[in-house]
Amino acid sequence: MPGSDLTRLRVALTAFFALDGFVFAGWVVRIPDVKEQTGASASTLGLALLGVSAGAVVTMTLTGRLCRRFGSQPVTVVCAVLLSLSVALPPLTHSAPALGAVLLVFGMAYGGINVAFNSAAVDLVAALRRPVMPSFHAAFSLGGMVGAGLGGLVAGSLSPTRHLLGLTVTGLLVTAVAGPTLLRQRPPAPPDRAQLEEAAPHRLGTRTRGLVTVFGLIALCTAYGEGALADWGALHLEQDLDAHPGVAAAGYSCFALAMTVGRISGTTLLERLGRMRTVVAGGATASAGMLLGSLAPSVWAALLAFAVTGLGLANLFPVAVERAGALAGPGGVAVASTLGYGGMLLGPPTIGFMADWFSLPTALTSVAVLAAIASAIGYAADRATAGRL
Repeated sequence: MPGSDLTRLRVALTAFFALDGFVFAGWVVRIPDVKEQTGASASTLGLALLGVSAGAVVTMTLTGRLCRRFGSQPVTVVCAVLLSLSVALPPLTHSAPALGAVLLVFGMAYGGINVAFNSAAVDLVAALRRPVMPSFHAAFSLGGMVGAGLGGLVAGSLSPTRHLLGLTVTGLLVTAVAGPTLLRQRPPAPPDRAQLEEAAPHRLGTRTRGLVTVFGLIALCTAYGEGALADWGALHLEQDLDAHPGVAAAGYSCFALAMTVGRISGTTLLERLGRMRTVVAGGATASAGMLLGSLAPSVWAALLAFAVTGLGLANLFPVAVERAGALAGPGGVAVASTLGYGGMLLGPPTIGFMADWFSLPTALTSVAVLAAIASAIGYAADRATAGRL
């Protein structure tokens, strides 16, 4: 495939990554309004929100199969349409069960597009022969920051129905502009995977599945930290360090901004260090940062530590998904994504239970522990995959 075609494909995929983050963040900032509209209690809202998680987890494995049959690029476009349409549904509901039902559909589209565009990106990375995967995830992070910021600005003037309908229109427009590129162009053929499958069909069985699971565990450890900081970071700053609510709210912003910066510079870092050395160094950095963040005696030290943690974790998930996809195609992406998403779901409730048993600062050290585990897994995976990838 000519270089210009690869560039157009990269731009189109980047647009879909950004759209995914933008739409999801736009929905998240309107959850309080939808809660009030449906009259849901905190517990029933929590159950309804599980619809997103359940839909995503169930669909991820199925999407891997669809990508193998129909191609990752067409599946990405279809899922983008479904995601854009389904985000308009929550404010149309008036009960918690109805909300849970439509969030199940939204979660299915969200899980589907994540597997599909990551699978397409894995093939493009192989064709480009450059580790550009972090740039796609940087687009997702930037889209999320824009979506959350814009949602906060319009929350006072637009109803949830109009706001989320605006997200639908935006999503359909982006899909109409970027989608034809994905539908017209043939996907780049990964240069090594087909030959590898033909040369060693038996060796690719059990060993490959094991390695894909290993990379999925790295994604899980990373996403655990993201989920924990998103839900508990501000409370830690306010409750344990007596931070002003406005300063406490900036805790996750510091983490998210640092993660975005880390992903923007991720390709350069990967080219200099290599993938698994980046995982080892990133996991160690995040472990040290979160250990300081959970035990820091002052607000500003904790904020700095949150930023260090974000920089450390930034490229672990993109590398894990890309390596899993390079080993096993869309199925590998599905496994790694499902485990990663499971880590994001596991983090907040685990932190909550540990905070009740011990204390919140002690509970947050589990993020440092899992980051260190990701670093150790990365070191072991580097040795296991030596000469294969």
